[in-house]
Amino acid sequence: QVQLVESGGGLVQPGGSLRLSCAASGNIFSAYYAGWYRQAPGKQRELVATITSGGITNYKDSVKGRFTISRDNAKNTVYLQMNSLKPEDTAIYYCNTFIIGREYWGQGTQVTVSS
Repeated sequence: QVQLVESGGGLVQPGGSLRLSCAASGNIFSAYYAGWYRQAPGKQRELVATITSGGITNYKDSVKGRFTISRDNAKNTVYLQMNSLKPEDTAIYYCNTFIIGREYWGQGTQVTVSS
């Protein structure tokens, strides 16, 4: 069983920055893919960024150049650095992974971008 715990969300003004963290229990997280998703009110959950165990990253077009996904395998933690935030980035952000054929989600962390 793997538990994912997100943190780092909050209220920020447009143009501001936040860094989200996703801490995983156990020591095998580093060997697997990890991703960040988000869900805005009334909308479907969407993929924001992914990172493989080897560090290859991929991003949703609208966040390219503003968001950076990274991981610290020694800490079993994945990060999402979000810069130049826009009101349309407002959503609950979720961490996701697949380990040995099973999908895991965190509880989510709220990000609100508003003046």
